[in-house]
Amino acid sequence: MTTPDAETLIITSDEEGKRLDRVLADRYPDAHSRTYLQWLIEERYVLLNQQPTKKRIKVSSGDQVDVRFVLAPEIELIPEEIPLNIIYEDDAIIAVNKPAGLVVHPGAGNWSGTFVNGLLFHCRTLPDGGELRPGIVHRLDKGTTGVLVAAKTTEAQQKLIELFSSRQVYKEYLAVCIGNPGKGTVDAPIARHPTQRQKMAVVEGGRHAVTHYETVRYNASLSIVKLILETGRTHQIRVHLKMLGCPVLGDPVYGSASMNQKFQLERQMLHADKLRLPHPVTGEEITLEAPVPEDMAAMIRKI
Repeated sequence: MTTPDAETLIITSDEEGKRLDRVLADRYPDAHSRTYLQWLIEERYVLLNQQPTKKRIKVSSGDQVDVRFVLAPEIELIPEEIPLNIIYEDDAIIAVNKPAGLVVHPGAGNWSGTFVNGLLFHCRTLPDGGELRPGIVHRLDKGTTGVLVAAKTTEAQQKLIELFSSRQVYKEYLAVCIGNPGKGTVDAPIARHPTQRQKMAVVEGGRHAVTHYETVRYNASLSIVKLILETGRTHQIRVHLKMLGCPVLGDPVYGSASMNQKFQLERQMLHADKLRLPHPVTGEEITLEAPVPEDMAAMIRKI
């Protein structure tokens, strides 16, 4: 399953023999209630070994469980007054400089306080982008900062989705990396990690992924790297830089725990610096840029 609000789990030996709904409740203690998780199973949003199942079924070690988190009838997307650092807005689109820690859309463990909740408050109405993603056309990881664009009309949303999928959007990032990757291109497919299913990895047969990179500045241990994405896979930059042996500093999943602790960082130093694209209504080329946040700017000044 590839949607951002979907997860794939592999049952461990410690979970063998437990009821499926209990396993999900243990795995997602903050997702919602056990009743909600049972509802997902009953409504066939949970697959066991790629087949619909029942909440009382007992699982076996090695079983694959696919969970798609959707809004239950009693859950509503509530407009919330969340500060948005707006860098561009017109009648069709809005672009913000997303801060670290802001989740893009509701999902497991984050049913409120998201970018979507803030957008609903600011815009009042949004086009239907799916139950959890009205107006959303792309996303940034929770710890990543920078340019995030959303649609305010159905026409703009459809056009933006087309522009992103046909690779007509120029996407430039900045990262602080451990080591010095130099200059080059990574063309390596990405998919779910074969055993650690919460991670992504370079996997033969995965989805095509291309990242261009160039070191801008380097000191004895850290570098500032400019990255240009041809594709937009989940965790693409973080996975490709790890493959190069130069993970993003502060990355809690793919980085170096010792270096993260040394610099007292809990989130990846990765920033979506620039988007350049045709306006979805006028066709005029627009460039959206976001200033680097202070915690990352402080690290850059040290290099």
